[in-house]
Amino acid sequence: MSNAAVFGKRKEPHTIIIAQGDRISHFTIRPWMAALGASVLAAIAIGYLLATSYLMLRDDIFNAAIARQARMQHAYEDRIASLRSQVDRITSYRLLDQQIMETKVTELLNRQSVLASRNGQLAPLLEKAELQGVGLSAGQLTEDDVPVPVSGKGGRDTRRMQFRPQKPASGLMQKASADAIKLKSEMSSMPIVTLSRLGASLNSLEEDQLNRVSGLADSARAMREQMIADARDAGLPLKAPTTEETGTGGPFIPANPDEIGEAFEQELDGLNKELEALDKVRGAIRSFPIANPAPGRRISSTFGNRRDPILNRSAFHSGIDFAVPSGTPVRATGAGTVIKAGRNGGYGNMVEIRHPNGLTTRYAHMSRILVKTGQKVAVGTIVGKSGNTGRSTGPHLHYEVRQNTKAINPMTYIRAGQNLQKYL
Repeated sequence: MSNAAVFGKRKEPHTIIIAQGDRISHFTIRPWMAALGASVLAAIAIGYLLATSYLMLRDDIFNAAIARQARMQHAYEDRIASLRSQVDRITSYRLLDQQIMETKVTELLNRQSVLASRNGQLAPLLEKAELQGVGLSAGQLTEDDVPVPVSGKGGRDTRRMQFRPQKPASGLMQKASADAIKLKSEMSSMPIVTLSRLGASLNSLEEDQLNRVSGLADSARAMREQMIADARDAGLPLKAPTTEETGTGGPFIPANPDEIGEAFEQELDGLNKELEALDKVRGAIRSFPIANPAPGRRISSTFGNRRDPILNRSAFHSGIDFAVPSGTPVRATGAGTVIKAGRNGGYGNMVEIRHPNGLTTRYAHMSRILVKTGQKVAVGTIVGKSGNTGRSTGPHLHYEVRQNTKAINPMTYIRAGQNLQKYL
């Protein structure tokens, strides 16, 4: 067995020998030095490759980064442009809304001014109607009882208030004005609600004005017709004033706001005509001698056949006698003109008054006469003092009513006056 087999193969270090002429140099390279040198060379190679690759790819990376930055910039610019467009659009909408709101506010204020002027027209008629006793009757239909045709759905929308006398027009006008002042200060905080509330307030006022005028016209017409009916039932030959009576109808079409003013004027004109017609009927009734010449006094002798108090035989009594003491005021029972004032045979001191409709009244046996022939007298004018002149058995008032010189029962007119007093 050899030494190599026993002790293994001997490894000699690598030796580099450099000969330069007579000079010989040698270097011994250890294994770790070789490994280190190889590592350094490998690192240099890798670095070189990386540097080369970087130099080759640098432009592409820069270009990609620049392109990405450009895309991001374009995206931001597009976003900014979009936001600007939205801001401009919103600003335009706000300006448009503001213009619309200002227009609406102007329209509402103009409507308020128009309604205020209408209230000035309506107030005298309301006062006139109140003086004539025209108002909401006990049988007036309520909101739930007055159907109105509509083109939409049913329900409570198909009913409206016909007349609201408990809300004076002046009060509503003041309320609408106060609402306008208050709501204008709230415009910036809640404009839509404000406009809605102000519009509703004006609509309520406008509806109330129209309903008030319409309701008063209906009430005046109903009162006039009732007065005529009651007067005829009481025996008065009353002729109704001629008025144009025509039927109305047609499909329901909502009113054009521009024509509401015209409708109000028509309603106002209708109310004025109804009040004038009512006044004419009342004047016609008052023209009849329907008052009592001696209010509160007892009737001692009625109209018609009776036993004559002087001759004690059957005779016709052309009037009625009131048991009154001498000197009691005698009052005219209707407006008219004195056609006789003086001594007149068995009548004694007598006053005769001519009234419209061919009627005359006579007041006889008076102790004093306080009017003159040709004098115009009104209802209740004192024409003299009662007495015992002429053909009389004692102090009393003889009262006659004649139709075209024919004596008629005065109680017909006195009772009519009592029944119609509520209208006068």
